Amino acid sequence: MGFGTFVHHIGTLLLLVATVLLIIVNITAPVVNNISILKVDLGPTVVGTQVTFGTYGYCHRGIRNTDQCSNARIGYNPAAVMNTVAGTDFSSASENTSKGLTRAMVLHPVATVLCFIAFLLCLGTGICGSLMAAIFSLLSFVITIIAMICDFVAFAIIKRAVNDDDRARASWGPGIWLMLVSAILTLAAAVIVFITCCAGRSKKRRSAATSKEGYGEPARRRFWQRGARV
Repeated sequence: MGFGTFVHHIGTLLLLVATVLLIIVNITAPVVNNISILKVDLGPTVVGTQVTFGTYGYCHRGIRNTDQCSNARIGYNPAAVMNTVAGTDFSSASENTSKGLTRAMVLHPVATVLCFIAFLLCLGTGICGSLMAAIFSLLSFVITIIAMICDFVAFAIIKRAVNDDDRARASWGPGIWLMLVSAILTLAAAVIVFITCCAGRSKKRRSAATSKEGYGEPARRRFWQRGARV
């Protein structure tokens, strides 16, 4: 296995890891109750122990030793949830902004699918496959970044309002950092795969040129070098 192929496989591994991380982001609350993008630890005066916000909804945890979770769907109202649970006040603009940005979470599964396709294309070491893998990796990176920015803005509104109130404390969950890491990995993979693709194409051209030089016109033989044919 050449050095270029080894580096290409590193890019493939990065895409696999990024895909797994994006899958985890997709199964945040309410799919898996304790994995969140934003978590709110509730004070002693509030019913329950914690609220976890995820890609497709939220969970109100610790209510009589059980968790109450919303149905999984694209787009929900985290401001209304905190107003109901902890009495946190939000302006109409803040509530509408956070609610609208949760609809952008549809980009999470899109980025995951693109990253997985890039990984599958990377399993082959052909030039065309590598080029397509680099393109899909770059697309996954762009969409992941857009989704992460929307998540940061939407939940920063919730986090700020909750922390201004003494009844609860909000902090970022692992989901937001997994998105950041997956974005970095997909970008690194796109660069690695594209470089190995260009290097492979250049090597192929040099090999083709060397082959043509090796099959040049044969030297002419003098008359005394021509033996009689049997």
